Amino acid sequence: MTTIFYTASSLDGFIATPEHGLDWLLTQDVDPAGLLGYEPFIHTVGALAMGASTYEWVIGHSEGWEYTQPAWVLAHRALPERPGADLRFASGDVRAVHAQMTDAAAGRDLWVVGGGEVAGQFADAGLLDEIWVQFAPVTLGAGAPLLPRVLDLELIEAGRNRAFLCGRYRVIKAAERIGGSLGVQDA
Repeated sequence: MTTIFYTASSLDGFIATPEHGLDWLLTQDVDPAGLLGYEPFIHTVGALAMGASTYEWVIGHSEGWEYTQPAWVLAHRALPERPGADLRFASGDVRAVHAQMTDAAAGRDLWVVGGGEVAGQFADAGLLDEIWVQFAPVTLGAGAPLLPRVLDLELIEAGRNRAFLCGRYRVIKAAERIGGSLGVQDA
């Protein structure tokens, strides 16, 4: 089981406009079954977590609920429920949410959906294993940042999916770093 922040970003590092818009993303050419595509990815997911803004965007732009997996919505305010969806609303430390997600996922991967701040909370707790990013050929100039944290990453896969530059990164955990040099001996 791997905890993955799977997302798209503008080239200048934003996942949404300042108004939480995604129109810039939805007009791009991508193969959903291609490299790091959504279709193969979603079949590996056993549970997902998202922040309030992502949840509000999803329910505001769809009639139903597309996810069959249990979903945790991290929010500090009351949000409308989506009938028929397996939703759990939570707040506080993400470690408890991660433990619940792990139990529900039955060995499958965990997806941190949208929201760089939510992904950052999982990273802060040492629970984020990988980051998968599809970079769209646009710049936004401002908006919600991809991941507002300082992290060391290792590129493990890269390529092109039509208009997108795709990268899959492993998060290097603090325990793997020796003296801040990622295991490299200082000369």
